[in-house]
Amino acid sequence: MTTIESTDRAVNSISGRRMVELVRTRCGDDLARDVEVVGRVLPFKVSAHVVENLIDWHAAPEDPLYRLLFPHRDMLTAADFGLVERALGEPARLRQVVADVRSRLNPHPGGQLTRNVPQDQSGLQHKYAETVLVFPRQGQTCHSYCAYCFRWAQFIGEPGLKLAVDGPEEMSAYLRDHREVTDVLLTGGDPLIMKTDRLAQYVNALLRPGLEHIRTIRIGTKALSFHPARVAGGADAAELLRLAESVVDSGRQLAFMLHFSHPRELEPELTRTALRLLRDTGAQLRSQAPVVRHVNDDAAIWARMWTNQVNAGIHPYYMFVERDTGAQHYFGLPLTRAHEIYRDAISQVSGLARTARGPVMSATPGKVVINGVVDLPHGRAFALHFLQARDPALVGRPFHAKWDPAAQWWDELVPLGSNDKTFIEENS
Repeated sequence: MTTIESTDRAVNSISGRRMVELVRTRCGDDLARDVEVVGRVLPFKVSAHVVENLIDWHAAPEDPLYRLLFPHRDMLTAADFGLVERALGEPARLRQVVADVRSRLNPHPGGQLTRNVPQDQSGLQHKYAETVLVFPRQGQTCHSYCAYCFRWAQFIGEPGLKLAVDGPEEMSAYLRDHREVTDVLLTGGDPLIMKTDRLAQYVNALLRPGLEHIRTIRIGTKALSFHPARVAGGADAAELLRLAESVVDSGRQLAFMLHFSHPRELEPELTRTALRLLRDTGAQLRSQAPVVRHVNDDAAIWARMWTNQVNAGIHPYYMFVERDTGAQHYFGLPLTRAHEIYRDAISQVSGLARTARGPVMSATPGKVVINGVVDLPHGRAFALHFLQARDPALVGRPFHAKWDPAAQWWDELVPLGSNDKTFIEENS
């Protein structure tokens, strides 16, 4: 058995050839070949904590955490898998084949580059009036990569596909000119991949005079799952906790947007310690994840995860729909099935866990909630509403789309009646 030693200063993430050899040692040649081929197209990396604490290697490749993190041949179409496999050993041809396959995987869904990025600000996104997303250049990687991640294009080394801001000055200048913004989300990648002194440059910039309109600072992270030592006992974990306390003491709100895809991620003692330490700073803890095939497409899993999160002081926030990018055909579920899972899960938990909204499509016009399937005079339909929208006038107004048992995403929906065209056709 391969043992990976973890240290305070190094996450010891595994990628590339080491990842292939790890799978060959644990699972055999066939699965290692899958990793080698698919890993040329989609980014994959795991941390020591994942390898030693989260995956049941005896159950691989069916283990849900293995499915969450490791390549599987079905993440590519059979035709694309064959193209990449045949090009191995021919570097020039392989580069072209990989580029072609990636281009077919919709690397930036929802208008991320074309509609969300302010002019001359390639490291910011401003889709909704009150919220700006900031992508620190030093935080555009993760301790491990979720195979379903819609931001996979951030991690493949293609400058034209990457969102990144060089430093807090660009962020601050933009925010000073946009007084309507109240919330800033530091995102990635994973901002907690950065050393605390680097993260503090961004956080402290938001606390300076001139930016009093910024009332909430959010930090999106999966470090509590993949490298909990970042918060509990790592090299500069104490500095991170002091930074969090300083934000709370300033009178601003600080929210850690935690990504948990499966209840097993909450089980390690180090993770539970990290959660307690973060909670003790006075920061809010919220959780979100997509519902995805092979990992958590079961209502009992979500009910258990939400209940365990509430017990750990976390507010369940979103159940997302898998976005139309990357290996969506592998991880995605029909909207009807996603709603069934949400409905059955939410009915099993107490009121404190029913803060989770879902299932939610983060689509081009905004965040769309699937409320359910209804029978109307015009036929069976999806009942929907915008939880958030580019056009605030759309928020909260119910509308309908024709029911389609196979539909998985916004652009597959068809208006049910003439009034619904305003919401679907004009906002696509």
